[in-house]
Amino acid sequence: MFKHVFLTGPPGVGKTTLVQKACEALVSSGVGVEGFYTEEVREGGRRVGFDVVTVAGERGQLSRIRDFAGSSHGRREYTVGQYVVDLPSFENLALPLFRNEGAADGGSRKVFVIDEVGKMELFSQSFIRAVRQTLDSSSCTILGTIPIPKGKPLGLVEEVRSRRDVKVFTVSKENRNAILQDLIATVQNCLQHTT
Repeated sequence: MFKHVFLTGPPGVGKTTLVQKACEALVSSGVGVEGFYTEEVREGGRRVGFDVVTVAGERGQLSRIRDFAGSSHGRREYTVGQYVVDLPSFENLALPLFRNEGAADGGSRKVFVIDEVGKMELFSQSFIRAVRQTLDSSSCTILGTIPIPKGKPLGLVEEVRSRRDVKVFTVSKENRNAILQDLIATVQNCLQHTT
């Protein structure tokens, strides 16, 4: 029995867009949705970083190219490729969402969006703990995204991928328009089995 749904696929294939479309459909069918997305930030046509955007519309910085990053004031610097990760900014926005999720009102069915469980986010030990707790909690269904395996396996990503209660959809340019209905149906099915 699946409890959670994750999308995987190459960068830029449309995972976040699919999650957003699924959430719109779920909200209009009366399902509560919380959590966060990762969005590209562009300036002058080039990608300069990523922001975390909550379902409620709050925005915070996740990462920037070094020229745009500002100084980290003697804090340890976390980088992925050319991006400098702003860990405090990410944690300040994302972690309270998990705490609220845990306090969700008993009877309501909820979807919790985690886009994504990726390299940048996994610098946060608190985020890793929060994701594990949410995977094991029975109060919500996670709709999340994970990267495709590349290079060294990421512990939590592999954990998610191998869980028996997680259904993983692999998104490609060919199937991304066709799987939306299947994705929504799977999430709704998961919701019926959360308590």
